[in-house]
Amino acid sequence: MTQDRRKFTRESPEQRKLALIEATLELVAENGVRGATVRGIAERAEVTQGLIRHYFSTKEELVLAAYDHHMTQMTNQTFSGSEQVEGTALERLRALVVSSLTPPVVDPRSLALWAAFLNKVQHDAGMRETHAKTYLDFRNRLEALIRAALEEAGKPAEDARLLQLAIAGNALIDGLWMEGGALPEAFAPGELSEIGLTSIGAIIGLDLTG
Repeated sequence: MTQDRRKFTRESPEQRKLALIEATLELVAENGVRGATVRGIAERAEVTQGLIRHYFSTKEELVLAAYDHHMTQMTNQTFSGSEQVEGTALERLRALVVSSLTPPVVDPRSLALWAAFLNKVQHDAGMRETHAKTYLDFRNRLEALIRAALEEAGKPAEDARLLQLAIAGNALIDGLWMEGGALPEAFAPGELSEIGLTSIGAIIGLDLTG
């Protein structure tokens, strides 16, 4: 038994599951979902296939857990900057847009994972449910930031309008994020975030560039 495998046996169940999830994400990013076999995951995590089945009854269950982990982690990473800002609501919204459109959130590996999982989202109910959950989490948190910034500026909006603004803002961020992940060399440092600040500011009627 290798030193890494002995270490794995001493970890808590949650740590073991996380290690399996991270190994799965590595292989999905490299080879796609089909290429991430149970055998390959076991080899990458340096455990037996039987140990994987101890925590996940099927490969599909493990892939679903990996997708949930990846999307949740990305959302939390994106909002961490705005949550650390102690300034105005406008400054928190600005920080969110910037973090959404700069590394490490804008990252070719993250885009590769998103693209690899996308087909399963369209055909697997569990994956679709997870996608909806993580999408709504991001959109609702963005909507809360937009609401606060508009109220702070003396421009409150009705709930239905706020929802539209959040949907539009989320779509714009997603589009720029995909372009930045696919062709990072096509954009100057800070260019995507500048475009995002200008465009989302235009959508909600506030200047985010200052």
